[in-house]
Amino acid sequence: MMSTTKKLLFLSATLVLLAVACVCSVKFGVRSTSTDDAIQALLGHSDTTEQAAALKRIPRTVLGIIIGAALAIAGTTMQAVTRNPLADPGIFGILAGASLAVVIGISFFGLAGAVPTMIVAVVGSAAAAVFVYTVGSLGRGGATPLKLALAGAATTAALTSLVSAVLLPRVDVMDRFRFWQIGGVGGAEWDRMALAAPFLAVGFLLCVLTSTGLNALALGDDVATSLGENVLRTRIVASIGAVILCGVATALAGPIAFVGLVVPHITRLIVGTDHRWLVPCSALAGAVLIVAADTFGRVVTRPSEIAVGIIMPIIGAPLFIWIIRRQKVKEL
Repeated sequence: MMSTTKKLLFLSATLVLLAVACVCSVKFGVRSTSTDDAIQALLGHSDTTEQAAALKRIPRTVLGIIIGAALAIAGTTMQAVTRNPLADPGIFGILAGASLAVVIGISFFGLAGAVPTMIVAVVGSAAAAVFVYTVGSLGRGGATPLKLALAGAATTAALTSLVSAVLLPRVDVMDRFRFWQIGGVGGAEWDRMALAAPFLAVGFLLCVLTSTGLNALALGDDVATSLGENVLRTRIVASIGAVILCGVATALAGPIAFVGLVVPHITRLIVGTDHRWLVPCSALAGAVLIVAADTFGRVVTRPSEIAVGIIMPIIGAPLFIWIIRRQKVKEL
């Protein structure tokens, strides 16, 4: 078991990395500024043109922190609930479910407003999660990691096709959501983030409050029950928290995959399997990853940019293959 001191060191190091990532995010863009101007902008100053330019990047940076933390916590929780190392909101079709629900709501029911959009996204996420788990549980052996991953991949492909089918005949809706579908934090708005804050807080609290129960689930249902844990209640509450985080994150930034897969695995290797530490550490690491990836996407093709939703699969796909190969070796 990793000592508390080492875990605290990891938390401290991640906070430092997040601070550096935030400064870089505010500093770099179409028009780069000095580090001093970036820090002054983060402190709320806009006395010069450079500081004013940097100040406009702060909402984007804050949204990157929110999305990274939310998706990382959701992935960590899903992996614990299903005892499946391949669990990820993107791979399991949950992000695609949220996207389809939002697109249908706008196209057919005139959905408008931040809060209704978030609620519809959460409902879509929940429906996709239930469907994938049900399909993955069919047959011998129940919900094995490989069956859930295959069910999730098939569901993601089907839902993504349905999103395209709904959007293609509707040019006005397609233009509005063309870039949202890719997934990114470029459209950050303070008012939408403020409206999302209560939903995100509820999702985060549900995941944190069930962290001890998630530790028990890792020992198996029978052992968890013998320890006095209500297995069904823990699974339901933790799953609701993860679904809320996924739905709201998708409503804010579009579907961004692989964060919930990459971050928990890397963090677990460093801080161990205790979810009382793993959940907050994953949140910070996810925030660092999204803010850094967004900054990289703005710098590498300046003056244009590459959305985070494009960068994350490049990072996540090789790790996904490594995890599958690792699981096969363990099963031999």
